[in-house]
Amino acid sequence: MSEVRSKAERAGAAAAVLNRLSTDEKNQALLRMAEALRQKQDDIIAANAEDLERGRQQGTSSSLLDRLALNPQRIDAIAAGLEQIVELPDPVGDELENIERPNGLRIRKYRVPLGVIGIIYEARPNVTVDAAGLCLKTGNAVVLRGGSSALSSNRKIVEVLHGALASTAIPPEALQLIEDPNRSSVDEMLKLNGLLDVVIPRGGSSLIRTVVENATVPVIETGAGICHTYLDETADPVMAEEISINAKVQRPSVCNSMETLIVHQAFAREHLLALAGTFKEAGVELRGDEETRRIVDWALPVTEEDYATEYNDYILNVKIVESIDEAMQHIAAYGTKHSECIVTADQRHAERFLHEVDAAAVYHNASTRFTDGFEFGFGAEIGISTQKLHARGPMGLPALTSTKYIIHGNGQIRG
Repeated sequence: MSEVRSKAERAGAAAAVLNRLSTDEKNQALLRMAEALRQKQDDIIAANAEDLERGRQQGTSSSLLDRLALNPQRIDAIAAGLEQIVELPDPVGDELENIERPNGLRIRKYRVPLGVIGIIYEARPNVTVDAAGLCLKTGNAVVLRGGSSALSSNRKIVEVLHGALASTAIPPEALQLIEDPNRSSVDEMLKLNGLLDVVIPRGGSSLIRTVVENATVPVIETGAGICHTYLDETADPVMAEEISINAKVQRPSVCNSMETLIVHQAFAREHLLALAGTFKEAGVELRGDEETRRIVDWALPVTEEDYATEYNDYILNVKIVESIDEAMQHIAAYGTKHSECIVTADQRHAERFLHEVDAAAVYHNASTRFTDGFEFGFGAEIGISTQKLHARGPMGLPALTSTKYIIHGNGQIRG
């Protein structure tokens, strides 16, 4: 039997146990996991160093190495994420509807776990913990398949979490890590109907496309982040600079960072050159259209392919437009329905943008970097869904549940 099938079967058996646990039992397990991460941080960092060294030898970009890197502060933040999940309400068992039918049937609708969740992700070892915490809190078993570049880190993290779970009501088998680095293990997961109830990809556009196009298991699609910030004609220049720089530079390797800056031509004439200089000081390469390059002569030419690229790096497209309509048309053409922002003092333009732009999160005068489970108060997130079925935006605990109808009768039969 393959590693994937064997571990999925073990996760399925553990899911039946999880379904019987109380909220307190699950919370105590999460607290024990957080404690273990802090206690074993030196072992985790040592394993992470193996991944980082291998990445450097293979020429991995600095932004991807940043995603991969762990240190005491990041491990503490990951552990704190588990503790934050503990503080959140457990959605399992929530009554959503209570219907009394004329024939005396009482129909109630409850939240229930999805069952066994498969999560496929890339070089983000924090996802290993976030996914485990969210899935276990909602009574789901989880089968993780991280990127090969983080294998040493993920293996050690799961070893630490298994050790923590051994003294709790949650069976360690509820958390499984696929260690086979070959693509075939992903292909097998995608077709494991009957053992996996849903697959969630978390990563770049290539990974997500592969999962969506090849899975026979149901998929919750988390989207790539080609995010835009539009600086309207009335944008405050100081605010516009602070939001734009934050959206691109604060952490360019993540999906809610900005990839294209759209600028109204009136704002561009007065402020773009100075703003471009700030980006240059921050180490950002600018790629602009013809009008941008007339103002910023050191900007490189932008291409249609650039507009459709999620860089996750210190590269930024700049497009100058004549109106908010042109800005929204560009976003509709190239956006991935993730996170979009308008910076403006015009309330009418703000309302138009907020209601007409089709994205999971739309901002007025705030950085797209806030599209995040922590920032929304959901605790750690399983991903950011850009689809419209079941869940959209940062997916917290309720997104990892399904529903179940429970019907009480006293002998009714249908005529």
